[in-house]
Amino acid sequence: MAVIKYVVCLAEKKYIPMKIITRMIEDELYEASNKYGNKVMVDMRDHGSKQSQSPVEMVLSALAACGAIDIVVMLKKRRKQIMDFHIETEASRNAEPPRWLTAIHCKYIMTSPDVTEEELDKVARLSIDKYCSVAASLKSDITLSVQVIRP
Repeated sequence: MAVIKYVVCLAEKKYIPMKIITRMIEDELYEASNKYGNKVMVDMRDHGSKQSQSPVEMVLSALAACGAIDIVVMLKKRRKQIMDFHIETEASRNAEPPRWLTAIHCKYIMTSPDVTEEELDKVARLSIDKYCSVAASLKSDITLSVQVIRP
């Protein structure tokens, strides 16, 4: 029986290459690791068996974390104190497969003695519009390619 590996890669031009190795654990459970050995589980099982996030949930989590890191860095440069910070990210998806994301809304909730709502709004928009790599990727035209390898 032939084993077919599917490799999806981004077209490399003058950009920094990245590589993730994703391995099947079960039919709907995968482990993805980067070049440093950091791993995440990707879980498409039913909610009763599910222990990790689905790929689309991971995209939303990545967007929230990417934006949050930018926001905290910008506010810390202004010597602001952050007592608590969390992000509620909601999305809408197309009803029919492939069920792509059609809209994403990030709600930034911060407890701080010296960060105003206006200041948080300004740095949040700056993060999403200018600095967050995940947001920029979601807004860009990404070239996807597929290569099939039979070991």
